[in-house]
Amino acid sequence: MSLSPALRRAAVREWGPLFTAVRQRLAEHGVRALALTLTAVALTAAIQVAQNQAWGYGPVRSLGAVRAEDPLPLALLRTPLSLYVPALDLPVWGALAQILLVFGVAEVCLGRWRTLAVAYGATLAGTLYARIGVALGPGAFLGLPVSDAQVVDTGPSAAVVGLAVYVCHQWRAWFTGALVVLAMVVEVLVKDNLAGREHLAAIAAVLVVCGVREWRGRRRGSRDSGAAVRTWDRAAAGPGRGRRR
Repeated sequence: MSLSPALRRAAVREWGPLFTAVRQRLAEHGVRALALTLTAVALTAAIQVAQNQAWGYGPVRSLGAVRAEDPLPLALLRTPLSLYVPALDLPVWGALAQILLVFGVAEVCLGRWRTLAVAYGATLAGTLYARIGVALGPGAFLGLPVSDAQVVDTGPSAAVVGLAVYVCHQWRAWFTGALVVLAMVVEVLVKDNLAGREHLAAIAAVLVVCGVREWRGRRRGSRDSGAAVRTWDRAAAGPGRGRRR
């Protein structure tokens, strides 16, 4: 069953530039372009195996489990590894598939270090929100119940959501980005828990970063345009014109 011409045009408009970028960079660099992604998948799978063993549960909790009740310095030390600690009560295959797809597209399109920075920033935003929400209490706007202080943070899902929104913004896949945001809002409305709220905090942080980048880009464009106009005016005036003797 083929797509109608209108749907095909919409799909090309939405995903065409992103698909082209991924295909070209994979053709240029091959599997090396996915080094971070493959490492993240392997590390997440290894941690999942370890934390389900009697000998591994304690070390994984000590090194990569972040809770709002933890001292902040300790939470910050654990946060990098927490990106790769999947939830115990959810199938790990879903987390691995999300990491492979979203981290993979992000790494190919954004580069290794920017992907890692966005993923860490999104996770950190969720972690800090949990602490602030618990401190505010359930009666305040955006507050959380005290019991959430003992809940382990989301693991890789906040990073995945943040990266998805960032990539959609960078490549102007507006509809897809809006669907990701809407899905996270619906998640909180249907099942209001700490994980869902941390996903929204991660999205909010990424949107702020995207907004700042857009603003700086417009300012830079305005300065470049102004400089070009002044250069054109001086050239049009000719030598010696516009000077006072």
